[in-house]
Amino acid sequence: MRAREFVSASICLAVLLAAVAHAPARTPKKSPPAQQTSANTWIETWGASQQIPEPQNALPADDLRDATVRQIFHFSVGGAVLRVHLTNAFSTQPLHFTAVHIATPVSLSTAAIDAATDKALTFSGQNNVTIPPGAEMVSDPIQFSVQALGSVAVSYHLDTPPSRQTSHPGSRATTWYVHGDQVSAADLPDAKRIEHWYQVTGIDVVDNAPGAGTVVALGDSITDGHAATTNGNDRWTDAFAANLQSSPATRNIAVSNRGTGGNHLLTDGLGPNALARFDRDVLAPAGVKWLIVFEGVNDLGELSIRGDAPAAAHTAMVANIEAAYAQIIIRAHAHGIRVFGATITPYAGSVYYHPFPSNEADRQAINAWIRAPGHFDGVVDFDSVLRDPQHPDQLIPAYDCGDHLHPSPAGYKAMGNAVPLSLFVH
Repeated sequence: MRAREFVSASICLAVLLAAVAHAPARTPKKSPPAQQTSANTWIETWGASQQIPEPQNALPADDLRDATVRQIFHFSVGGAVLRVHLTNAFSTQPLHFTAVHIATPVSLSTAAIDAATDKALTFSGQNNVTIPPGAEMVSDPIQFSVQALGSVAVSYHLDTPPSRQTSHPGSRATTWYVHGDQVSAADLPDAKRIEHWYQVTGIDVVDNAPGAGTVVALGDSITDGHAATTNGNDRWTDAFAANLQSSPATRNIAVSNRGTGGNHLLTDGLGPNALARFDRDVLAPAGVKWLIVFEGVNDLGELSIRGDAPAAAHTAMVANIEAAYAQIIIRAHAHGIRVFGATITPYAGSVYYHPFPSNEADRQAINAWIRAPGHFDGVVDFDSVLRDPQHPDQLIPAYDCGDHLHPSPAGYKAMGNAVPLSLFVH
Protein backbone atom coordinates (compact mmCIF):
# COMPACT_ATOMS: atom_id res chain seq x y z
CA MET A 1 0.00 0.00 0.00
CA ARG A 2 1.26 3.48 -0.86
CA ALA A 3 1.96 5.96 1.98
CA ARG A 4 -0.75 8.39 0.84
CA GLU A 5 -3.37 5.60 0.71
CA PHE A 6 -2.28 4.36 4.13
CA VAL A 7 -2.71 7.81 5.68
CA SER A 8 -6.14 8.21 4.06
CA ALA A 9 -7.30 4.82 5.34
CA SER A 10 -6.03 5.61 8.83
CA ILE A 11 -7.96 8.89 8.91
CA CYS A 12 -11.18 7.12 7.81
CA LEU A 13 -10.74 4.46 10.48
CA ALA A 14 -10.22 7.10 13.19
CA VAL A 15 -13.37 8.94 12.14
CA LEU A 16 -15.37 5.70 12.17
CA LEU A 17 -14.12 4.74 15.65
CA ALA A 18 -14.98 8.19 17.00
CA ALA A 19 -18.48 7.95 15.59
CA VAL A 20 -19.02 4.57 17.19
CA ALA A 21 -17.72 5.78 20.54
CA HIS A 22 -20.16 8.73 20.62
CA ALA A 23 -23.16 6.88 19.20
CA PRO A 24 -26.07 6.30 21.61
CA ALA A 25 -26.13 2.83 23.11
CA ARG A 26 -28.60 0.44 21.53
CA THR A 27 -30.45 -2.37 23.28
CA PRO A 28 -29.42 -5.56 21.56
CA LYS A 29 -32.24 -7.45 19.86
CA LYS A 30 -33.30 -10.60 21.66
CA SER A 31 -33.36 -13.80 19.69
CA PRO A 32 -36.77 -15.42 19.49
CA PRO A 33 -37.22 -17.81 22.41
CA ALA A 34 -36.23 -21.36 21.60
CA GLN A 35 -38.98 -23.89 21.68
CA GLN A 36 -38.89 -25.46 25.11
CA THR A 37 -38.29 -29.18 25.18
CA SER A 38 -40.49 -31.28 27.41
CA ALA A 39 -38.96 -33.22 30.26
CA ASN A 40 -42.00 -35.48 30.41
CA THR A 41 -41.52 -39.23 30.51
CA TRP A 42 -43.69 -41.10 28.03
CA ILE A 43 -44.55 -44.74 28.60
CA GLU A 44 -46.67 -47.03 26.47
CA THR A 45 -49.71 -48.03 28.51
CA TRP A 46 -51.38 -50.10 25.79
CA GLY A 47 -49.89 -51.70 22.71
CA ALA A 48 -50.53 -54.44 20.18
CA SER A 49 -48.35 -56.20 17.61
CA GLN A 50 -49.28 -55.72 13.97
CA GLN A 51 -49.50 -57.97 10.93
CA ILE A 52 -51.25 -58.37 7.59
CA PRO A 53 -54.64 -59.85 8.49
CA GLU A 54 -55.55 -63.18 6.94
CA PRO A 55 -58.39 -62.89 4.38
CA GLN A 56 -60.99 -64.04 6.91
CA ASN A 57 -59.80 -61.41 9.40
CA ALA A 58 -59.63 -58.46 6.99
CA LEU A 59 -62.47 -55.99 6.55
CA PRO A 60 -64.05 -55.75 3.07
CA ALA A 61 -62.50 -52.80 1.25
CA ASP A 62 -65.90 -51.31 0.42
CA ASP A 63 -66.79 -51.27 4.12
CA LEU A 64 -63.78 -48.99 4.72
CA ARG A 65 -64.65 -46.48 2.00
CA ASP A 66 -65.95 -43.30 3.64
CA ALA A 67 -66.03 -45.20 6.92
CA THR A 68 -65.71 -44.61 10.66
CA VAL A 69 -63.96 -47.27 12.74
CA ARG A 70 -64.36 -47.23 16.54
CA GLN A 71 -62.19 -49.36 18.85
CA ILE A 72 -61.74 -49.64 22.62
CA PHE A 73 -58.33 -50.00 24.27
CA HIS A 74 -57.70 -50.98 27.89
CA PHE A 75 -54.96 -49.13 29.78
CA SER A 76 -52.52 -50.52 32.30
CA VAL A 77 -51.18 -47.26 33.81
CA GLY A 78 -53.41 -44.19 33.82
CA GLY A 79 -52.51 -40.63 32.98
CA ALA A 80 -53.76 -37.11 32.26
CA VAL A 81 -51.84 -36.53 29.01
CA LEU A 82 -51.72 -39.08 26.23
CA ARG A 83 -50.92 -39.63 22.56
CA VAL A 84 -52.05 -42.27 20.06
CA HIS A 85 -49.94 -44.17 17.50
CA LEU A 86 -51.56 -44.88 14.13
CA THR A 87 -49.93 -47.37 11.78
CA ASN A 88 -49.78 -48.09 8.07
CA ALA A 89 -47.02 -50.66 8.52
CA PHE A 90 -48.08 -53.22 5.91
CA SER A 91 -49.73 -51.01 3.31
CA THR A 92 -48.21 -50.29 -0.09
CA GLN A 93 -49.83 -46.86 -0.46
CA PRO A 94 -50.28 -43.77 1.78
CA LEU A 95 -53.33 -43.87 4.04
CA HIS A 96 -55.35 -40.73 4.79
CA PHE A 97 -57.14 -40.40 8.13
CA THR A 98 -59.52 -37.46 7.72
CA ALA A 99 -60.31 -37.33 11.45
CA VAL A 100 -59.27 -39.15 14.63
CA HIS A 101 -61.11 -38.70 17.93
CA ILE A 102 -60.79 -40.05 21.46
CA ALA A 103 -63.51 -40.41 24.09
CA THR A 104 -64.52 -42.35 27.18
CA PRO A 105 -66.55 -45.46 26.31
CA VAL A 106 -69.88 -46.02 28.04
CA SER A 107 -69.13 -49.75 28.25
CA LEU A 108 -66.64 -52.19 26.79
CA SER A 109 -69.21 -54.09 24.75
CA THR A 110 -71.04 -51.29 22.94
CA ALA A 111 -70.05 -48.51 20.56
CA ALA A 112 -71.52 -45.83 22.82
CA ILE A 113 -69.25 -43.08 24.13
CA ASP A 114 -69.68 -40.25 26.60
CA ALA A 115 -70.03 -37.47 24.02
CA ALA A 116 -69.03 -34.84 26.58
CA THR A 117 -65.53 -36.35 26.67
CA ASP A 118 -65.05 -36.52 22.91
CA LYS A 119 -61.91 -34.74 21.66
CA ALA A 120 -60.18 -34.48 18.31
CA LEU A 121 -56.61 -35.68 18.01
CA THR A 122 -54.19 -33.62 15.95
CA PHE A 123 -51.00 -34.49 14.12
CA SER A 124 -48.51 -31.61 13.88
CA GLY A 125 -51.46 -29.34 14.60
CA GLN A 126 -53.66 -30.74 11.83
CA ASN A 127 -56.95 -32.60 12.28
CA ASN A 128 -56.08 -35.07 9.55
CA VAL A 129 -52.98 -37.09 8.75
CA THR A 130 -51.61 -39.08 5.82
CA ILE A 131 -49.32 -41.95 6.80
CA PRO A 132 -46.77 -43.16 4.23
CA PRO A 133 -46.63 -46.88 3.45
CA GLY A 134 -44.72 -48.84 6.05
CA ALA A 135 -44.82 -45.98 8.54
CA GLU A 136 -46.44 -44.93 11.80
CA MET A 137 -47.58 -41.51 13.05
CA VAL A 138 -47.89 -40.27 16.64
CA SER A 139 -50.59 -37.77 17.58
CA ASP A 140 -49.86 -34.53 19.35
CA PRO A 141 -50.16 -34.79 23.15
CA ILE A 142 -53.67 -34.18 24.42
CA GLN A 143 -55.09 -33.53 27.88
CA PHE A 144 -57.32 -36.53 28.52
CA SER A 145 -57.54 -38.23 31.90
CA VAL A 146 -57.80 -42.00 32.14
CA GLN A 147 -57.58 -44.01 35.34
CA ALA A 148 -55.26 -46.99 35.70
CA LEU A 149 -56.96 -50.09 34.23
CA GLY A 150 -59.42 -47.76 32.50
CA SER A 151 -60.32 -47.66 28.80
CA VAL A 152 -60.61 -45.23 25.90
CA ALA A 153 -62.47 -45.33 22.60
CA VAL A 154 -60.55 -44.20 19.52
CA SER A 155 -62.58 -43.43 16.39
CA TYR A 156 -61.12 -42.61 13.00
CA HIS A 157 -62.56 -41.82 9.58
CA LEU A 158 -61.08 -42.98 6.28
CA ASP A 159 -62.09 -41.54 2.94
CA THR A 160 -60.52 -44.44 1.04
CA PRO A 161 -59.56 -47.90 2.33
CA PRO A 162 -55.94 -48.91 2.87
CA SER A 163 -54.28 -50.70 -0.04
CA ARG A 164 -53.44 -53.41 2.48
CA GLN A 165 -54.72 -53.45 6.04
CA THR A 166 -52.52 -53.42 9.14
CA SER A 167 -54.21 -55.32 11.94
CA HIS A 168 -54.05 -57.15 15.23
CA PRO A 169 -56.46 -60.05 14.67
CA GLY A 170 -56.39 -61.37 18.25
CA SER A 171 -57.95 -58.33 19.89
CA ARG A 172 -60.43 -60.22 22.10
CA ALA A 173 -62.30 -56.90 21.83
CA THR A 174 -65.07 -55.60 19.60
CA THR A 175 -64.48 -53.10 16.79
CA TRP A 176 -67.36 -51.20 15.18
CA TYR A 177 -67.38 -49.76 11.64
CA VAL A 178 -69.97 -47.76 9.75
CA HIS A 179 -70.12 -45.54 6.66
CA GLY A 180 -69.80 -41.77 6.98
CA ASP A 181 -67.79 -39.51 9.24
CA GLN A 182 -69.25 -40.36 12.64
CA VAL A 183 -66.15 -40.03 14.82
CA SER A 184 -68.05 -37.82 17.31
CA ALA A 185 -71.31 -39.78 17.29
CA ALA A 186 -72.52 -40.73 20.78
CA ASP A 187 -73.38 -44.19 19.45
CA LEU A 188 -73.16 -46.20 16.23
CA PRO A 189 -76.39 -48.21 16.26
CA ASP A 190 -76.12 -49.25 12.61
CA ALA A 191 -72.49 -50.27 12.75
CA LYS A 192 -71.14 -53.67 11.81
CA ARG A 193 -68.83 -55.34 14.31
CA ILE A 194 -65.81 -57.63 14.33
CA GLU A 195 -63.34 -58.88 16.95
CA HIS A 196 -60.08 -57.50 15.54
CA TRP A 197 -58.15 -54.23 15.84
CA TYR A 198 -57.03 -52.15 12.85
CA GLN A 199 -54.45 -49.40 12.23
CA VAL A 200 -53.79 -48.49 15.90
CA THR A 201 -50.60 -49.84 17.46
CA GLY A 202 -50.06 -48.05 20.77
CA ILE A 203 -51.15 -45.42 23.27
CA ASP A 204 -48.71 -43.54 25.52
CA VAL A 205 -49.25 -41.57 28.72
CA VAL A 206 -47.02 -39.12 30.56
CA ASP A 207 -45.74 -40.54 33.84
CA ASN A 208 -42.96 -38.60 35.54
CA ALA A 209 -42.88 -40.73 38.69
CA PRO A 210 -39.51 -42.24 39.60
CA GLY A 211 -39.31 -45.78 38.28
CA ALA A 212 -42.01 -45.34 35.66
CA GLY A 213 -41.58 -47.53 32.60
CA THR A 214 -43.12 -50.16 30.38
CA VAL A 215 -42.86 -53.95 30.38
CA VAL A 216 -43.25 -55.53 26.94
CA ALA A 217 -44.65 -59.06 26.84
CA LEU A 218 -43.34 -60.68 23.66
CA GLY A 219 -45.22 -63.86 22.95
CA ASP A 220 -47.61 -65.99 20.92
CA SER A 221 -51.32 -66.77 21.27
CA ILE A 222 -51.01 -67.53 24.98
CA THR A 223 -49.83 -63.96 25.55
CA ASP A 224 -52.29 -62.67 22.96
CA GLY A 225 -55.03 -64.22 25.08
CA HIS A 226 -56.55 -67.08 23.07
CA ALA A 227 -59.61 -68.30 25.02
CA ALA A 228 -59.76 -65.12 27.10
CA THR A 229 -63.17 -63.48 27.47
CA THR A 230 -64.15 -61.13 24.64
CA ASN A 231 -64.15 -57.57 26.03
CA GLY A 232 -63.25 -59.06 29.43
CA ASN A 233 -59.58 -58.00 29.55
CA ASP A 234 -58.58 -61.19 31.35
CA ARG A 235 -55.39 -62.16 29.52
CA TRP A 236 -52.38 -62.94 31.72
CA THR A 237 -50.96 -59.51 30.87
CA ASP A 238 -54.17 -57.88 32.18
CA ALA A 239 -53.87 -59.80 35.45
CA PHE A 240 -50.21 -58.82 35.63
CA ALA A 241 -51.06 -55.14 35.05
CA ALA A 242 -53.68 -55.29 37.82
CA ASN A 243 -51.15 -56.90 40.15
CA LEU A 244 -48.64 -54.12 39.42
CA GLN A 245 -51.33 -51.60 40.41
CA SER A 246 -51.78 -53.36 43.77
CA SER A 247 -48.37 -52.19 45.01
CA PRO A 248 -47.32 -48.54 45.41
CA ALA A 249 -43.81 -49.56 44.38
CA THR A 250 -44.94 -50.75 40.93
CA ARG A 251 -48.00 -48.58 40.27
CA ASN A 252 -46.23 -46.59 37.56
CA ILE A 253 -45.15 -49.61 35.53
CA ALA A 254 -47.19 -50.21 32.38
CA VAL A 255 -47.67 -53.42 30.39
CA SER A 256 -47.68 -53.62 26.59
CA ASN A 257 -49.04 -56.90 25.23
CA ARG A 258 -47.07 -57.70 22.09
CA GLY A 259 -48.36 -61.24 21.73
CA THR A 260 -49.25 -62.52 18.26
CA GLY A 261 -51.37 -65.60 17.63
CA GLY A 262 -49.37 -68.39 16.00
CA ASN A 263 -46.08 -66.59 16.49
CA HIS A 264 -42.76 -68.42 16.14
CA LEU A 265 -39.24 -67.56 17.16
CA LEU A 266 -37.60 -68.99 14.07
CA THR A 267 -40.09 -68.86 11.20
CA ASP A 268 -43.04 -66.74 10.19
CA GLY A 269 -46.39 -67.99 11.43
CA LEU A 270 -49.59 -65.99 11.07
CA GLY A 271 -47.41 -62.88 11.42
CA PRO A 272 -43.69 -62.02 11.33
CA ASN A 273 -41.39 -64.15 13.50
CA ALA A 274 -40.33 -62.77 16.87
CA LEU A 275 -36.85 -61.74 15.72
CA ALA A 276 -38.23 -59.95 12.66
CA ARG A 277 -40.71 -57.90 14.66
CA PHE A 278 -38.35 -57.22 17.56
CA ASP A 279 -37.50 -53.62 16.61
CA ARG A 280 -41.11 -52.59 16.06
CA ASP A 281 -42.59 -54.39 19.06
CA VAL A 282 -39.83 -54.09 21.68
CA LEU A 283 -37.50 -51.21 20.83
CA ALA A 284 -39.98 -48.75 19.32
CA PRO A 285 -42.60 -48.42 22.10
CA ALA A 286 -42.11 -45.55 24.54
CA GLY A 287 -40.45 -46.08 27.92
CA VAL A 288 -39.61 -49.77 27.61
CA LYS A 289 -37.36 -50.89 30.48
CA TRP A 290 -38.23 -54.58 30.76
CA LEU A 291 -39.05 -57.44 28.41
CA ILE A 292 -40.71 -60.77 29.16
CA VAL A 293 -40.02 -63.36 26.43
CA PHE A 294 -42.63 -66.12 26.32
CA GLU A 295 -42.10 -67.80 22.96
CA GLY A 296 -41.22 -71.22 21.62
CA VAL A 297 -44.17 -73.60 21.94
CA ASN A 298 -45.20 -73.10 18.31
CA ASP A 299 -41.69 -73.85 17.10
CA LEU A 300 -41.66 -77.05 19.17
CA GLY A 301 -45.12 -78.13 18.08
CA GLU A 302 -44.64 -77.46 14.37
CA LEU A 303 -41.55 -79.66 14.29
CA SER A 304 -43.61 -82.82 14.78
CA ILE A 305 -47.08 -81.78 13.69
CA ARG A 306 -47.12 -84.37 10.88
CA GLY A 307 -45.17 -87.06 12.69
CA ASP A 308 -42.14 -87.28 14.92
CA ALA A 309 -38.94 -85.81 13.53
CA PRO A 310 -35.47 -87.40 13.61
CA ALA A 311 -33.41 -86.93 16.77
CA ALA A 312 -31.03 -84.61 14.94
CA ALA A 313 -33.93 -82.29 14.07
CA HIS A 314 -34.93 -82.10 17.74
CA THR A 315 -31.37 -81.32 18.78
CA ALA A 316 -31.15 -78.58 16.16
CA MET A 317 -34.50 -77.13 17.18
CA VAL A 318 -33.45 -76.80 20.83
CA ALA A 319 -30.15 -75.20 19.85
CA ASN A 320 -31.85 -72.77 17.46
CA ILE A 321 -34.44 -71.69 20.03
CA GLU A 322 -31.73 -71.06 22.60
CA ALA A 323 -29.76 -69.08 20.02
CA ALA A 324 -32.85 -66.98 19.26
CA TYR A 325 -33.26 -66.22 22.95
CA ALA A 326 -29.60 -65.19 23.08
CA GLN A 327 -30.11 -62.83 20.15
CA ILE A 328 -33.10 -61.21 21.84
CA ILE A 329 -31.08 -60.74 25.03
CA ILE A 330 -28.17 -59.16 23.12
CA ARG A 331 -30.41 -56.76 21.20
CA ALA A 332 -32.42 -55.75 24.27
CA HIS A 333 -29.34 -55.22 26.44
CA ALA A 334 -27.90 -52.91 23.78
CA HIS A 335 -30.82 -50.59 24.56
CA GLY A 336 -30.66 -50.94 28.33
CA ILE A 337 -33.67 -53.27 28.55
CA ARG A 338 -33.67 -56.04 31.16
CA VAL A 339 -34.90 -59.37 29.75
CA PHE A 340 -36.82 -62.04 31.66
CA GLY A 341 -37.39 -65.51 30.26
CA ALA A 342 -40.75 -67.20 30.72
CA THR A 343 -40.69 -70.98 30.78
CA ILE A 344 -42.72 -72.81 28.12
CA THR A 345 -45.93 -74.25 29.54
CA PRO A 346 -47.10 -77.88 29.10
CA TYR A 347 -49.05 -78.90 26.02
CA ALA A 348 -49.29 -82.69 26.11
CA GLY A 349 -52.64 -83.77 24.71
CA SER A 350 -52.86 -80.67 22.52
CA VAL A 351 -55.56 -81.21 19.93
CA TYR A 352 -53.52 -79.13 17.49
CA TYR A 353 -49.92 -80.33 17.91
CA HIS A 354 -50.33 -83.91 19.27
CA PRO A 355 -46.80 -83.76 20.75
CA PHE A 356 -44.54 -86.78 21.09
CA PRO A 357 -42.34 -87.59 24.12
CA SER A 358 -39.47 -86.08 22.14
CA ASN A 359 -41.30 -82.72 22.11
CA GLU A 360 -41.64 -82.85 25.87
CA ALA A 361 -37.93 -83.59 26.18
CA ASP A 362 -37.24 -80.52 24.03
CA ARG A 363 -39.48 -78.38 26.24
CA GLN A 364 -37.70 -79.57 29.37
CA ALA A 365 -34.29 -78.84 27.83
CA ILE A 366 -35.30 -75.33 26.81
CA ASN A 367 -36.86 -74.59 30.18
CA ALA A 368 -33.65 -75.72 31.86
CA TRP A 369 -31.73 -73.24 29.69
CA ILE A 370 -34.18 -70.46 30.61
CA ARG A 371 -33.81 -71.20 34.32
CA ALA A 372 -30.01 -71.51 34.20
CA PRO A 373 -28.07 -68.51 35.57
CA GLY A 374 -26.17 -66.38 33.11
CA HIS A 375 -28.77 -66.28 30.34
CA PHE A 376 -31.82 -64.15 31.15
CA ASP A 377 -31.82 -61.38 33.75
CA GLY A 378 -34.59 -63.19 35.61
CA VAL A 379 -37.15 -65.97 35.20
CA VAL A 380 -40.95 -66.00 35.10
CA ASP A 381 -41.74 -69.66 35.72
CA PHE A 382 -45.12 -70.13 34.04
CA ASP A 383 -44.41 -73.85 33.70
CA SER A 384 -44.41 -74.32 37.46
CA VAL A 385 -47.66 -72.35 37.74
CA LEU A 386 -49.68 -74.27 35.14
CA ARG A 387 -48.31 -77.83 35.12
CA ASP A 388 -50.31 -80.61 36.71
CA PRO A 389 -48.26 -82.05 39.61
CA GLN A 390 -49.52 -85.53 38.74
CA HIS A 391 -48.84 -85.12 35.02
CA PRO A 392 -46.12 -82.46 34.56
CA ASP A 393 -46.43 -82.53 30.78
CA GLN A 394 -50.08 -81.41 31.03
CA LEU A 395 -51.91 -78.29 32.18
CA ILE A 396 -53.80 -78.32 35.45
CA PRO A 397 -57.39 -79.11 34.35
CA ALA A 398 -58.83 -75.99 36.00
CA TYR A 399 -56.28 -73.88 34.12
CA ASP A 400 -56.91 -75.56 30.74
CA CYS A 401 -59.30 -73.90 28.28
CA GLY A 402 -60.01 -77.34 26.84
CA ASP A 403 -57.51 -77.58 23.99
CA HIS A 404 -54.66 -78.61 26.34
CA LEU A 405 -52.46 -75.80 24.98
CA HIS A 406 -54.05 -72.48 25.97
CA PRO A 407 -54.95 -71.55 29.54
CA SER A 408 -58.45 -70.68 30.67
CA PRO A 409 -59.21 -67.24 32.16
CA ALA A 410 -58.45 -68.78 35.56
CA GLY A 411 -55.12 -70.00 34.23
CA TYR A 412 -54.34 -66.57 32.82
CA LYS A 413 -55.08 -64.97 36.17
CA ALA A 414 -52.75 -67.42 37.91
CA MET A 415 -50.03 -66.59 35.40
CA GLY A 416 -50.41 -62.83 35.78
CA ASN A 417 -50.33 -63.08 39.55
CA ALA A 418 -47.21 -65.25 39.42
CA VAL A 419 -44.97 -62.69 37.70
CA PRO A 420 -42.62 -61.60 40.53
CA LEU A 421 -43.00 -57.87 41.17
CA SER A 422 -39.52 -57.91 42.68
CA LEU A 423 -38.12 -58.12 39.12
CA PHE A 424 -39.20 -54.51 38.56
CA VAL A 425 -38.17 -52.89 41.84
CA HIS A 426 -34.58 -51.83 42.43
